[in-house]
Amino acid sequence: MTQGIKLSGGYLTQAFGHDDLDAALLLIPLMGIPIDKAVLELTAAAVEEHLCHGDVVHRYLASDGLSGSEDAFLICSFWLVDILLMLGRAEEARALFERLLANANANANDAGLYAEESDPTTGLFLGNFPQAFTHLALINRALHIQLYE
Repeated sequence: MTQGIKLSGGYLTQAFGHDDLDAALLLIPLMGIPIDKAVLELTAAAVEEHLCHGDVVHRYLASDGLSGSEDAFLICSFWLVDILLMLGRAEEARALFERLLANANANANDAGLYAEESDPTTGLFLGNFPQAFTHLALINRALHIQLYE
């Protein structure tokens, strides 16, 4: 795993030999793969600094060879909630979770349904709608917060 750590930042990268960041890296400890706490802290900090736009998280910003760009993936925002819990930042995790739920105009429609992506500037829903994975992430994070407390 050391090949996937950016030397100057100490955080995990999208691929070996590259410096690009990817919020999917937050899944590593959620899948039970051991990760050094310092590397996880630096990866979470890098995601917060570079991929967060308000409360929503972009999956990645690097070019993927496809036309157009991706917007914020709501599932990534819920992954970040779990990582904050794992790092003992429970108050921040709960606050982020509550903001993701409360900000229904930007994150869900009037029926509480979430899309796959959201334009963080306009709040426009993008991608699959409704998105089951986003809803499952929301439910799992609610359970994890309750278990943590």
